Amino acid sequence: MSSFKREEALRLLEEGNQRHQHGDVEGAKEKYKESIDVHPTADAHTFLGWMYGIEGRLRLAIRHCKIAIDLDPDFGNPYNDIGVYLMQQNRLDEAEPWLRRAMEAERYEPRQFPHLNMGRIHLARKEYGKALDEFHRALRLAPEDRTAAAAFRDLVGKLN
Repeated sequence: MSSFKREEALRLLEEGNQRHQHGDVEGAKEKYKESIDVHPTADAHTFLGWMYGIEGRLRLAIRHCKIAIDLDPDFGNPYNDIGVYLMQQNRLDEAEPWLRRAMEAERYEPRQFPHLNMGRIHLARKEYGKALDEFHRALRLAPEDRTAAAAFRDLVGKLN
């Protein structure tokens, strides 16, 4: 693969990210697809899946995440995203192994997300001690994360 194609694919990926940040889901999808056409990457497939997830097209979102994993099994984001899509379908038992794989992935930011999501699964199961442990792990990984802080604080408040 030429470095030119890879650079072009990354440029298109960044354009997709910019469009997403400005609320243009359709524009982001088009740029991610263009990036994939130039040079398929795990990142572009994951972010394209994310756009489909936003639209509620969860099967398509999961499919793109699985392609991303095939391209780069060390990239943690698609594992977490699959877990989230399964959680949205109330398939908690199926979501758990995907979140665990995200936790173990070599390349993954933000690392606290799969712990927050696993905490939410434990909370749904009324496994409060396990949920508290996961929220605490998330908070240790990202002390500035307001969602992690709120989840931990709220659960501690309910348990006291």
